[in-house]
Parts: sequence; C-alpha cells; structure tokens
Amino acid sequence: MRTLLSAATGPPTILLTTALVVLLCFWFLVAAGFTSAGSFDADVNLRAWGMDGVPVAVAVSTLTAVAWFLSVGGVLLLAACTPPCPAAGLLRMVWPVAALPVAWRLTCLFVRPLHRLFPDEPGPPDRGEAREHVDHAA
Repeated sequence: MRTLLSAATGPPTILLTTALVVLLCFWFLVAAGFTSAGSFDADVNLRAWGMDGVPVAVAVSTLTAVAWFLSVGGVLLLAACTPPCPAAGLLRMVWPVAALPVAWRLTCLFVRPLHRLFPDEPGPPDRGEAREHVDHAA
C-alpha cells in the first residue's frame, strides 16, 4: 500500500493524480445534479484529437484515468522489477510522461464505441453521407 501511495503521489504522477481527483469531484457534482456532463461541449471540438462524438468531459475523464493507470502501473512495475539505481529513478520520472501518448491513443480507441450512446454529439460522417454531400455539390 505504501508503494502504491508513493507511486500515485510522487513526481510527475502527482499531476495526473491531482487531475483525477478534480475529475472525480466533477463527476460527483454531475451525479448530484449540480452540473451536466455536457457543460464543456460548447467550447472545445475534439475532432482533431480523434475523440469526437462524445462529450468533452467523457473524453478528458477517460484520457486522465487511462494516463493515471498507465503511469502508476508503470511506476509500480518499475519499483518491483528494477533495483534501486539512478537509471531506475530516471525511468520512474520519464515513464509517466511517456505514458501520455499511449493513453491518448487508447482513449481514442475507447471512446470510438461510445459514439452511439451520445447521438447529439457530432461524430465522423458516414461514408454514404460524405458521398451524398459530394454528389449534391456537383
């Protein structure tokens, strides 16, 4: 338990832990009815990030949770499998930063099936719709 706590609160994972706590507070507010999951949608378009079709809060929450789990899991794995040395310490500092692009890619894969649950969110056009749009333009 001590190792898990030190992995979650050690640098640089503490940044992801803080973001995760903020997101948990947000979702508690959503569950209590004080705000909605779509409260940030008017400001951000996630199409360029490959996470469109779901509310921004869902995409960012998924990204943060996946990054946190990868970061803490990797640091715990490094702590269990490597002897204490400067190289292992450097790896423990680099791993959470390196986990972010992996978390982004996994989040893109995780939110893709969620498009059906959020029909009011703009998603990628179907191929048939794109062809019809081109045919009408010509």
